[in-house]
Amino acid sequence: MNPVYSIKEAIHKIEHYCAYQERCHEEVVQKLRSMKMDSEEIDTILVHLISANFLNESRFACSFARGKHRIKFWGKIRIVNELKFRKITQYNINLALKEITVEEYNSTFHIVSERHWEAILETNVQKKRKKFRDYLLRKGFESNLIYEKVKELENLQEQ
Repeated sequence: MNPVYSIKEAIHKIEHYCAYQERCHEEVVQKLRSMKMDSEEIDTILVHLISANFLNESRFACSFARGKHRIKFWGKIRIVNELKFRKITQYNINLALKEITVEEYNSTFHIVSERHWEAILETNVQKKRKKFRDYLLRKGFESNLIYEKVKELENLQEQ
């Protein structure tokens, strides 16, 4: 059985939750609901968290975009979709994408694509191309970048 929390206890617990890792409003609301808090209490706690700077949607979006790009090597499309899924505003999504420089983005794309191209053991060219494209599309990279990279890597292979 879940314990019943007073607002003070819930604030203390949720402050720790937010201090441990950047959170978006949606994650915090879900956590508070799981703690059996009602809507009024949730609103009160959210106001406290925002005013005490435990919760900041812009900071979350920027941190999320940087982390997913640098650690998981996600492309912009996947980052945008994941932020939208978390109900982040378009303004904050645009702010987050500015965290990734064009040079860093292109460099990551080339490293990930070349590494994956070498890792595909498929001998059939069509199948290899499809596996390569599907992988990079899942990662969230733009199809025009992928198409150009496939041509470039196939030309290198033919030489």
